[in-house]
Amino acid sequence: MMARAGAGPLRRLVVLRHAKSAWPVGVPDHERPLAPRGRRDAPAAGRALAEADCLPDLAVCSTAVRARQTWELASAQWGTPPPVQHDGRVYAAEVPELLDVVRGAPDHVRTLLLVGHNPGLEELVLDLAGDALDDVLDDVTTKFPTSAIAFLSWHGRTWASLAPGTALLTDMIVARGKKKA
Repeated sequence: MMARAGAGPLRRLVVLRHAKSAWPVGVPDHERPLAPRGRRDAPAAGRALAEADCLPDLAVCSTAVRARQTWELASAQWGTPPPVQHDGRVYAAEVPELLDVVRGAPDHVRTLLLVGHNPGLEELVLDLAGDALDDVLDDVTTKFPTSAIAFLSWHGRTWASLAPGTALLTDMIVARGKKKA
């Protein structure tokens, strides 16, 4: 059930799956860096957020190297990046942990960016979306690839009140950078 208009200010949760990572031999999963394609796609994600007029007031990013590099390259596309919190709970998290992270956002934040990993991010988006515009829900259900960005909106007085099924999934895009010739 969607929250009624007037139940609080409009809030936006933007969910960004890290860009494509490399798989170097002997490197623990948490320490895996971005692959060349990921280094192209992460800045494209930053540009896509700016073009969508959806720059965050705060970012919460996984502590994994590939997520941190995605954040750094994406946010470098903006004049002044917002504050970022690197939160170990986002790495390998399932929906309850991710929801706890989101619910912990300060109430003055209107747009929150969450940078992390699948399958948790995809499941979070599907869990929160009580409704969606067009075929966006089908798009997320079909595939939430690296560099995918989901946009959720809801009305709420506090982040702590965000509940499953209360947000509107307004869009999903997949940011891809151009390969150099």
